[in-house]
Amino acid sequence: MKQPELGMKVAELRQQKGLTQEHLAEVCEVSTRTIQRIESGEVDPRAFTINNLSEALEYNLSAGDLDNENLWLAAMHLSSAFLFFLAPLIIWSWKKGQSLKIEKHGQAVLNFQITMILALIANVLLLMFLPMLLVIVPEWGADPQMGAGIGVLVFCATVPLILIGVFCTYQAVINTVRSLGDKPPKYRLAIPFIR
Repeated sequence: MKQPELGMKVAELRQQKGLTQEHLAEVCEVSTRTIQRIESGEVDPRAFTINNLSEALEYNLSAGDLDNENLWLAAMHLSSAFLFFLAPLIIWSWKKGQSLKIEKHGQAVLNFQITMILALIANVLLLMFLPMLLVIVPEWGADPQMGAGIGVLVFCATVPLILIGVFCTYQAVINTVRSLGDKPPKYRLAIPFIR
């Protein structure tokens, strides 16, 4: 992992563990100033320091950047077009300890996909409920005007399915391009389930 990502990850992990810079420096057998400089991105730590930090923070900081990181990022983002939840989940779970970008992008992709899957489930439940109205109130099926009204409702309930599909494809393409351009992902309407 390279700076400044390394420094940001060290600071994040240190805070998650509730450690002060002084305590982390003591555990890693370096000065507090060294920890401060690593976290601010001013220096690249030596291998000895990276190993001690990895051990203290229980995170492999020496894994380095992945050779095919962009391929993994593209695969995760493009899976959003099909709401194929397992692909980004597997990639994120497998590679998040090796790349900060994959960790952050994976969280964004998974949050978006969970949100869109919930929207699809809600829409499918609505589609299932509308025909049940004909069973519950049989007079509506016999009345041509009411039958036409139910048909319009079913049609209106299918339009969001199409819109969700188009929106997911658009977000997948835009965020794939953003990730390949070294920009953070921006998934609209995503609820942050995973942080």
